[in-house]
Amino acid sequence: MNTESIKTFIMLSKMKNFTRTAERMYVAQSTVTNRICELENETGKKLFVRRQGGVELTEEGELFLGYALRIVELEETFIQQVNAAARYGKKLRIGTINAVYESDLYPIISGFYRDHPDVSVKVVLGHSADLLRMLQDEVVDVAFSYIPLKKTGFVSKKFSADELVLLTSPSANEYRGGITKEQLIASRYLMCNFAFGDAGEFVRSLFPPRHAFGFEIDNSSKVVDYLKDGLGYSFLPRKMAEKEIGCGALETVRLLDFSAPEIVSYCSYKKGNAAAELFLSQA
Repeated sequence: MNTESIKTFIMLSKMKNFTRTAERMYVAQSTVTNRICELENETGKKLFVRRQGGVELTEEGELFLGYALRIVELEETFIQQVNAAARYGKKLRIGTINAVYESDLYPIISGFYRDHPDVSVKVVLGHSADLLRMLQDEVVDVAFSYIPLKKTGFVSKKFSADELVLLTSPSANEYRGGITKEQLIASRYLMCNFAFGDAGEFVRSLFPPRHAFGFEIDNSSKVVDYLKDGLGYSFLPRKMAEKEIGCGALETVRLLDFSAPEIVSYCSYKKGNAAAELFLSQA
């Protein structure tokens, strides 16, 4: 399949409009149409269906999108590896969830990069499931996630543990004596769509199915600013908000009739991966 056609497909799936896709890619609209037609002929499936004002992915298109993203990702990774190999003797690609990077990894990566000038280092932030897929596709050498990779040929071991705490601004804390589960459900909870493994399931289990949150965000580290503004309550790893807790910008709320689980992160890598083993030997 033509890579440009695949990239056009990905852009059209985002823009949902042939004209805007053509403008974004600096090509004629007919080029976009021809590329999509070529893909549909190759796959033998209709990838888009026309709607008023644009297009939507078909069920087959949704399925193909996942593969398309991986194809482009692998191509870009290959090109980067070739370029890096021409300049550096070795390379290290680290995939990590944001919370682990913020809490534990920065000083380790910084120290490794300083001590190994012959190694090119690339850091990719993402969600646990995506990072483990990238590890299996050999897009990254080592992955730090909240999910262990239980697969033959890979090593997966506990990397760190943290406490899950309910946080809010001192000015907004209405439950200084502690909060019940019922009160938490009725509170202004700032929902972070994180995937803290078992801890993430615990947070979701506290609320009824399809609970309507007044605020949701996809990155756990970004919740801190909203909490400091006194906009509500949210669970976060203690290490992520250690500085704010220490200076009094945020405070923890005691849980009265329920308790929070420990947050455990895992380090996974392919057996025999020299770059990963070198990095982890100094972690």
